[in-house]
Amino acid sequence: MRNIRMVISYVGTSYHGFQTQPIGNTVQDILVHAIHVLTGEKVHIIASGRTDAGVHARGQVINFKCASRIPINRWALALNARLPEDIAVLKADEVPLEFHASYDARQKTYRYTIDTNKFADVFERNYRFHYPMPLRIPEMQAALSALIGTHDFTSFASLRSTKVSHVRTILDARLVEGDGKLELFITGDGFLYNMVRIVMGTLLWVGEGKLQASDFKRILEAKDRAQAGPTAMSHGLTLWEVVYDF
Repeated sequence: MRNIRMVISYVGTSYHGFQTQPIGNTVQDILVHAIHVLTGEKVHIIASGRTDAGVHARGQVINFKCASRIPINRWALALNARLPEDIAVLKADEVPLEFHASYDARQKTYRYTIDTNKFADVFERNYRFHYPMPLRIPEMQAALSALIGTHDFTSFASLRSTKVSHVRTILDARLVEGDGKLELFITGDGFLYNMVRIVMGTLLWVGEGKLQASDFKRILEAKDRAQAGPTAMSHGLTLWEVVYDF
């Protein structure tokens, strides 16, 4: 058996998220089918993390075990010929059998992007959340500083989170502004269900003046989802990068 690791990109607009589920039409379903067509094997795919319906990925990482002897430098080309245009394999390599795309991930970066123009850019409508309200960018950046470090992020997790622990470490959180858009890049050792979208929704309340930057610390310490803001729309979110030690 071989353990194949791949970096993939996909547009999540048409899919019910990454992970296979009863209603079907997930990114995982499409990948499993393409690999089956290519190799005749029904593989079990492990991903670095699940993405919800409508969420995109620039650098999702997956791995699966198979017996196929296809040379590793041919996998991306062969699979891309069997995948729809909104899913692409960027690269593939062979890793030790014990490698696990989720457990071995050292850090992940997500990007949430907003269209701040008065009128929505129709070419970016599926990738940016249109939010034309005036925003207090310095206050929003100041609020993000409260998230840096190791904390219990219960306040910024969906009530449907099934994780035993909500303690996570955020390494970096910054806003990049320009050209009619505002982007949040947030890097951590892991993220909870809807965490980045709740952070973004709460951050927009700071931007509007509904909350102060100092409220982020209070909300974090409350460990209460009801204290935070709304969950931002899924289509503005992209799994940007996943980092491993090897």
